[in-house]
Amino acid sequence: MIIFLGLMIPFIGTAVGAAFVLFMRKDLKPGIQKALLGFAAGVMVAASVWSLLIPAMDMSEHMGKFAFFPAAAGFLLGISFLLFLDRTIPHMHIGSEKAEGRSCVFSKSTMLVLAVTIHNIPEGISSGAVFAGLLTDNADVTLAGAFTLAVGIAIQNLPEGFIVALPVRSESKKRGKAFFYGTMSGIVEPIAGGVTVLLASYVTPILPYLLAFAAGAMIYVVVEELVPESAEGEHSNIGTIGFAAGFVLMMVLDVALG
Repeated sequence: MIIFLGLMIPFIGTAVGAAFVLFMRKDLKPGIQKALLGFAAGVMVAASVWSLLIPAMDMSEHMGKFAFFPAAAGFLLGISFLLFLDRTIPHMHIGSEKAEGRSCVFSKSTMLVLAVTIHNIPEGISSGAVFAGLLTDNADVTLAGAFTLAVGIAIQNLPEGFIVALPVRSESKKRGKAFFYGTMSGIVEPIAGGVTVLLASYVTPILPYLLAFAAGAMIYVVVEELVPESAEGEHSNIGTIGFAAGFVLMMVLDVALG
């Protein structure tokens, strides 16, 4: 039950964020959107470092000078995996009119949701990997640390769920549809996390690689999409401030509670 709750926390964050669209009367100002994107990027970078990469290297201390290898290899595999998804799955980024990936007949709303769904796969894997570490009694993974990561991802998902719901509302003029699309963009997280936990016995030997894999995938999203979108146009420093706030918040949560 505890692990189920932990896996659901990030999805709940997405749903709560998407729910804000039900109460909005006007479109979100560009400055606020930049700050939210920057904030999400800051949380993801801090989570990648403190909750994923550092534990991956700690688990590999027995390798001596080569303790970096699982983290480095997993990180690059995570980057490669997201690059593959980015090239193959049809999707569209917020603020863009041009679809990426393979050509298809999906609506703009559907492609926007697919873009965020791609983001959420590594987040689900990362929370699942940490909870899998708990199941296998890994000394480098604590219950507090696992829930800290889950809460951090949920905080990052608040603006993400809201931001993906906004274009859907603008396009369809239906708040209920926008809420549904925004919420469903996060459903892949507990699914990916649950699959990872179910494979816990197989995951144990490669847990450092898996944690680093999730970190690499998350950093890909940050560098490829969140940071460029938060810095686009005027007043790009707003996104930078949001990034700093998100990074510091996640860092404090991880160190104080992890």
